[in-house]
Amino acid sequence: MRPSRNALLLQALGTALKERRNELGLTQEDVAGAAEIDRPFITMIESAKKQPTISVFWKLATALQLSPSDLADRIDQRYVDYLAKVRS
Repeated sequence: MRPSRNALLLQALGTALKERRNELGLTQEDVAGAAEIDRPFITMIESAKKQPTISVFWKLATALQLSPSDLADRIDQRYVDYLAKVRS
């Protein structure tokens, strides 16, 4: 898999994932089990070191009790915030 050229977007994804996980009181292991992926992959997504495929994104949204579009909205909000910080 090629690395992302948009580090801020990966950071926004990781932050949104971790925030939602914490809102629900879930561990990385809980989310990994519900999404049927390895816990270390959750860690790498949350730390902006890996990006999920669309099918994993879908599974993550479900594990976080969100629709994929709601998860994407949360990521977009974080991304806009990060862009504003970079530009100021």
